[in-house]
Amino acid sequence: QVQLVESGGGLVQAGGSLRLSCAASGRTFSSYNMGWFRQAPGKAREFVAGISRSGANTYYADSVKGRFTISRDNAKNTLYLQMNSLKLEDTAVYYCAANLGVVVTQPAAWNHWGQGTQVTLSS
Repeated sequence: QVQLVESGGGLVQAGGSLRLSCAASGRTFSSYNMGWFRQAPGKAREFVAGISRSGANTYYADSVKGRFTISRDNAKNTLYLQMNSLKLEDTAVYYCAANLGVVVTQPAAWNHWGQGTQVTLSS
């Protein structure tokens, strides 16, 4: 079992940057593929980015490719999401997630979730 706690959300102007963190505790962090998802009001939860156990492979949704960077520090049991050139449509609650399988975009395939952190963009 792994416990996940996100931080770093907040209110930021469009065009700005923000870095989210996800601290993991419990079972060995490096055993898990990790991902970031987001959910805007009235919308389904969607995949944002994923990273393999070692960090060698990363995956992005088309909507964030080139703007967001996912990374992990297995020594610190922490996952990151660097978000640059933020847009109004990036407003959502951002969740980190973990699974022991493969990195996939479907939320149902991810076994462990954090509580989420709110990211709000202003014009």
